[in-house]
Amino acid sequence: MATEAFEEIVEDFEFIEDWEERYRYVIEQGKALDPLDDALKVPATKVDGCASQVWLHPKVENNTMYFDGDSDAMIVRGLIAVLRKLYNGLSLDEVLAVNARDELERLGLNEHLSSQRSNGLKSMIERVRLIASRG
Repeated sequence: MATEAFEEIVEDFEFIEDWEERYRYVIEQGKALDPLDDALKVPATKVDGCASQVWLHPKVENNTMYFDGDSDAMIVRGLIAVLRKLYNGLSLDEVLAVNARDELERLGLNEHLSSQRSNGLKSMIERVRLIASRG
């Protein structure tokens, strides 16, 4: 169960056969993100378990999840952009129902990220799920 925005990424990836091009695509997604205001880069929004600096700032409005994020690493900013497209606009129950691992597997990310990046991605997903579970 993925958002329409995430399905667009899946479709784009089907046309991009070379992993280096896919990597660049993810980075471009990150470059398109608005930077997170420095005032929001606080310990409460920092995601532990990531090799780089990562912040996720959640907003829950009318039982619907939204979040912004930022990182000091371009590929991680891209991963944040991908996660935003996977989750933003879903109800809290829908966020919890998403099998992020399966959805991201459709992009082949797991086999092309370093173990540190994979762990960081897992930490970001866990943070999103925690926020959704707390409402």
